[in-house]
Amino acid sequence: MSELALRMRQWRGLRLPRGWLMPALAVALLLSCLVAIGIGPVRLSPAEVWSVLLSPLSGGSVQDQAVVWQLRLPRLILAVLTGSTLALAGASLQGLFRNPLADPGLIGVSSGAALAAGSVIVLVGVTAPVWLLPVAAFGGGLSAAIIVARIAKVGSATSVATLLLAGVAMTAIATAGLGLLSFLADDFALRSLTFWTLGSLGRAGWRELVPALPMLILAVLVMLRMARPLNALLLGEAEARHLGVNVERLKKMLLIWSTLGVGAAVSLTGIIGFVGLLVPHLIRLITGPDHRIVMQASACGGALLMVWTDAMSRTLVAPAELPIGIITSLIGGPFFIWLLIRQRQRIVG
Repeated sequence: MSELALRMRQWRGLRLPRGWLMPALAVALLLSCLVAIGIGPVRLSPAEVWSVLLSPLSGGSVQDQAVVWQLRLPRLILAVLTGSTLALAGASLQGLFRNPLADPGLIGVSSGAALAAGSVIVLVGVTAPVWLLPVAAFGGGLSAAIIVARIAKVGSATSVATLLLAGVAMTAIATAGLGLLSFLADDFALRSLTFWTLGSLGRAGWRELVPALPMLILAVLVMLRMARPLNALLLGEAEARHLGVNVERLKKMLLIWSTLGVGAAVSLTGIIGFVGLLVPHLIRLITGPDHRIVMQASACGGALLMVWTDAMSRTLVAPAELPIGIITSLIGGPFFIWLLIRQRQRIVG
């Protein structure tokens, strides 16, 4: 039996049975979607929501149909895809760098995507084609990821400490750029940019969602297929090569597809932090490091987290809307501090 299989078996003995996790997450996500669509100024029961979804032309009143199909369903789809993408990107980067602290926000990918998309909002404005924002966000995020990865690379290895420090520097540069854009923006662009940088699903509509859907769905599907080579990478790069994994190609694919997904998400929602850090780490605490489980459960768990944080953002200060990035930061910030303390205790111990 290979060393990888032995390690997976050892972890399996130390963790709870995993067969229940995916069915539980899938059921929870389905029920949460039905409940979340009904939450808002016009309240609908799960049965009413189900009726409208099953019968778009005859189910419910005209008002209920408009609320579900035009307002809340696009927002729900965006929440599910954004949560899945951010969580998968976090799981992919953590597996790639073999460190639970790696996250699209912490290594500058989200900030780079935000700076590029913010430039489109301020400098091009409402005349920008629909496709330009996600494309710009992808380019900005990929550029940031490449720069940070190059800085952190020492010989054939990647220094995690340097990676995080380079990510902090990249985030600072992008924040300065966004500040400059805020200074140059007119009143309309400034309001849009300020609320957008805090993270929100308020821009969700079929017109905005459709151009980014292929990028989000494709990124999710490709990252899910990376589970087996990521398992091999847990043993180290040399061992992964002996198992037939093209490590350099895997690195490039993970960076490109995680950045593509994050860029598409950021172009629609703005900066939403800590989802890619929080969800994969919690899944690993439950199931162990097997990416065949971690990737699938992270996608489902990220969607579940985003659905409920969006529901909170719409209801906590109703009729106003609380930026969703504030909620995820309030949840993820203390978790990140706990994670750092846990890592320090492990090193000291």
